[in-house]
Amino acid sequence: MLNKNNPQEETATLVEETLSSGYCLLLYNDDVNTFDHVINSLVDICNHQLLQAEQCALLVHYAGKCVVKNGSYDSLEPMCTALLERGLSAKIEN
Repeated sequence: MLNKNNPQEETATLVEETLSSGYCLLLYNDDVNTFDHVINSLVDICNHQLLQAEQCALLVHYAGKCVVKNGSYDSLEPMCTALLERGLSAKIEN
């Protein structure tokens, strides 16, 4: 799908195809877990930097959910299970 007249369109198409072929790990808001627990869980389980984990926690709180990781199903499944074991609401979507 090369477009020599518009390289930005070509790049956008490649990015879209790459993103649509993978999976995402979603974290959902709840009324139980504290910000600290969510942040620590994202750092420990998803290997987030502290600032990234804080931003994800705020997005979850205000938007109701946030994509916290992208990748293959096999790489995301253990992370999803670990988040669930910590009492967080998470699922993998395509």
